[in-house]
Amino acid sequence: MRIADPAQTRLVNEVKLLLESLPLDGARVLELGCGKAEKTRLLAESGRVREIVALEVDARQHAKNLEIGDLPQVRFASGGAEAIPLPDASVDLVLMFKSLHHVPLALMDRALGEIARVLKPGGLAWISEPVYAGDLNEVFKLFHDEKIVREAAFAALCRAVEQGPLQLREQLFFNTRSHFADFAQFDQRMIQVTHSDHRLSPELYAQVKARFEQHLGPEGATFFNPQRVDLLSKPA
Repeated sequence: MRIADPAQTRLVNEVKLLLESLPLDGARVLELGCGKAEKTRLLAESGRVREIVALEVDARQHAKNLEIGDLPQVRFASGGAEAIPLPDASVDLVLMFKSLHHVPLALMDRALGEIARVLKPGGLAWISEPVYAGDLNEVFKLFHDEKIVREAAFAALCRAVEQGPLQLREQLFFNTRSHFADFAQFDQRMIQVTHSDHRLSPELYAQVKARFEQHLGPEGATFFNPQRVDLLSKPA
């Protein structure tokens, strides 16, 4: 298994790639760390899945998700990946978009064990993680450096494959695109988030703003971010 592929240059939309790659028709899907449910909505509105159970550990965001009333095939639930409130062998697919590295270090192995537990034999887990590289990462790491947790998440994935609860089906490497109209939008989306308490001193805030504005042009700032998907399966 490789943590990154520096040679890759492909630019894709991850949801589009997922829709093209996974056997979604009639599937019961578990999404871990659904956040604002943006990807949840896209998947539900594809009309292909039977049910989505969307878990979110952040209480404030979960409360907002419960107010969503136009996705009848989605069931929002509170919980983390390390303690999934579902029976054994009850889902066809598990989706985890860039959230394994948010699981506490001591609980990452347990989270992957839980994913294996709830998957049906032959079921698949799509686990995407941001690669520690790229211009946006250079800005982000000034106030929230994720090098250690991203490497720990990859190590946990390797252990899950080596020790047998899950098997590696495929690794996918690609870039995604992030666009910000201005620094205020970056601040709202990347600093003022509900799942983390980013308290920047005035000096650090000014440093982050200056680094961001190095990439700012008349049309805003666009970043191309390297990503990795580890597509895992539960042995049949």
